[in-house]
Amino acid sequence: MSASEDHYPPRMIAMLEAVWGIGFLSPGGKAEVARVLEGHDLRGKSVLDIGCGAGGIDLALVQDHGAGFVTGLDVEDPVLSRARALVQAAGLTARIGLVKAAPGPLPFPPGTFDVVFSKDSIVHIPDKHALMAEVARVLKPGGWLLASDWLIGTEEISPQMAAYIAAEGLDFGMATPARYRQAFEANGFTDITITSRNAWYRDEARREVARMQGATGAEAAKIVGPDFVAQNIAIWQRMIPVLDTGEHCPTHLAARKP
Repeated sequence: MSASEDHYPPRMIAMLEAVWGIGFLSPGGKAEVARVLEGHDLRGKSVLDIGCGAGGIDLALVQDHGAGFVTGLDVEDPVLSRARALVQAAGLTARIGLVKAAPGPLPFPPGTFDVVFSKDSIVHIPDKHALMAEVARVLKPGGWLLASDWLIGTEEISPQMAAYIAAEGLDFGMATPARYRQAFEANGFTDITITSRNAWYRDEARREVARMQGATGAEAAKIVGPDFVAQNIAIWQRMIPVLDTGEHCPTHLAARKP
């Protein structure tokens, strides 16, 4: 993938970090990472982070949750460059490794990881059954998938939802909760939980817009330009109505490999 094809070039990284925090490219920052992990102990464990982005999550997994070693995986150079810089600055290169991989099978042997984590990244992978087959393959017996993703409420996408997705300009492969459950069950996962975060993000998205329209946006405009800030405000304003209808449904996912 060339730089011109990157979905998260440096300007987009800077914009999203202004809204969501240094190293974070999805909502909620460290607090939402902690909610995904609630009830699970990462201390000393080997963790794969699918779609690690700019590295903030991997730092949190080690610094806040005691993961033994985190392997961050992504497909784009700009986000990995940002993540490497943050990991280096934190002095955690011995506990966080960052890997670029092409879309497709995960480049790891069977039974490598105790936990596979992902935060709002597997939305870019349309074939959930194939993804969960790979997750099951690289997990150790008894290992967990712990993730957050952007789901759709129904298989039929409304014109309003289609307009929002088009405005994002990203390769979203969104699935329903039922399709995720089918993918888990087809690949032998147990202890499956699927927990909507729609109510939280309906309110949070409005707070994000307010920040972009205020001081946060003004500071971001110094880096990315006022037109780019305005463009992102417009995207958020298309997103809020489909959050309100429940068609756009951020969701926490957990499942165990027996």
